[in-house]
Amino acid sequence: MTRIAAVRCALPPHRYPQSELTDMAARLCLPENADRRLLDRLHRSARVEHRNLALPIEQYEKLNGFGAANDAFISVAVDLGLESVKAALDAAELEPTDVDMIMFTSVTGVAAPSIDARLAAALGLRPDVKRLPVFGLGCVAGAAGIARVHDYLRGWPGHVAVLLSVELCSLTLQRGDSSPANLVAGALFGDGAAAVVACGGEREATGPTVVATRSHLYPGSEHVMGWQVGDTGFRVMLDASVPDVVRRHLADDVHGFLADHGVTAGEVTAWVCHPGGPKVLEAVSDVLDLPAGALDVTWRSLAANGNLSSASVLQVLGDTLTTRPPEPGTWGVIIAMGPGFCSELVLIRW
Repeated sequence: MTRIAAVRCALPPHRYPQSELTDMAARLCLPENADRRLLDRLHRSARVEHRNLALPIEQYEKLNGFGAANDAFISVAVDLGLESVKAALDAAELEPTDVDMIMFTSVTGVAAPSIDARLAAALGLRPDVKRLPVFGLGCVAGAAGIARVHDYLRGWPGHVAVLLSVELCSLTLQRGDSSPANLVAGALFGDGAAAVVACGGEREATGPTVVATRSHLYPGSEHVMGWQVGDTGFRVMLDASVPDVVRRHLADDVHGFLADHGVTAGEVTAWVCHPGGPKVLEAVSDVLDLPAGALDVTWRSLAANGNLSSASVLQVLGDTLTTRPPEPGTWGVIIAMGPGFCSELVLIRW
């Protein structure tokens, strides 16, 4: 069994209340003297109280084009990646030289050499470390990353693997774009990183075990979420039907997945859910008929930091491990959804 030995998160130091970020979005996205009632309503309804930004807030108006934003992504991603991976390895009582594989995921910037390659020497990873940079999974990549690391460790049970997610969503905000999708993204998404250290079954480690995983890609839903890539960078595609897709598909997926492993939803003591936004979380809670408080850790993460794309579900997992650790032997489910449109489920046991 794969063990999740440690999870640690890192946030950039530039932290702002939602009201200041609303004003920034108005300056960047709306025409001068435009009616901002829709923007204000979207920011209030996001249920986000604070977010951290990759850069000081005053620098966003000076970013000139996709190249400048991507240069900022690379610089900040290396810093946050270094911080989160070091902290996770320390928490797992492992050295950088113990790491056999590192998987890096992001959907908010591109780099070649990849961020994991840029981190290798600074972290002190071995020259023969296996690297797997992944782009395009979006919000689902935190859960999918754990699943793919688990696949690797099943084949190499004596190995240690690291999953690193860095998402700097603020750098993708489109200037002069007052479309509902861009305004919703500007209200909801934040910046941050998370690192997971996982150990194969032949390594001594503490932490929950990964029992099983399941991926589900929903045909005909490619328009629901993603990027339109153009001269100005990543322009968000975010369809209003996302909660409807969740309501239509998630319950059957989750209950079927659990049943295949002899588990019922009532036996799950920890629901580690990606904070995709209030309407998505309400849909998850409704269709799974979750008890009151089941998603409290996720709601708190949304309020404190916004939606960190792929890093968010890992942050919720880390907060669950440190603030609400379930009883040994009980079950947990990690849930995330993202572009495709798709879902990823991970069954874990404490």
